[in-house]
Amino acid sequence: MPDCYQTILARQSVRSFSSDPVPEDVIERILEAGRAAPSAQNRQCWRFIVVQDKDTIRKLALKSGFIGAINFFLKDVPLIIVACADPKHSVRLNDQDYYLVDTSIAFQQIMLAALDFGIGSCWLAAFNENAVRKILSIPDSIRVVGMSPFGYPKDRESFYGRLVKGFAGSTKRHPMEKIVCREKWTL
Repeated sequence: MPDCYQTILARQSVRSFSSDPVPEDVIERILEAGRAAPSAQNRQCWRFIVVQDKDTIRKLALKSGFIGAINFFLKDVPLIIVACADPKHSVRLNDQDYYLVDTSIAFQQIMLAALDFGIGSCWLAAFNENAVRKILSIPDSIRVVGMSPFGYPKDRESFYGRLVKGFAGSTKRHPMEKIVCREKWTL
């Protein structure tokens, strides 16, 4: 089986990380995977903030608003990447803004590339966008689409990680017949 396919199937949310830093050359390579992503009309609206400063990481973990309170596990991770988008560098087609799609594709490519280096991640949406904006000095015109910790997974997942995984049902996947139609909508 192709390596890419194996990587896709192996990807899972990691919430328990070692404190080992992610080497700078690896960070550059995983960011390059995001830069290589496709986008509507090749607008490349994504922008990424690499956060390695421990104080800033703690602020993101503990002060990103009430909705982000469940992200306290971030406080000791070695790296967070925040995926942002500049809507002015995107397009609107079919009554939808493509900056969300384009940035999500690029961020997923970053996460898959990271996994090839043995680095885990966890897509986070439970944060207060305005609080993250304030912590990272992000202009109001830029949208925060998602963020993720990156690091080497611990050998044993924390109690919190197991609890959230069970609550979210993150290992369950719908069967094909529930998500795939052939030739026309049949669901």
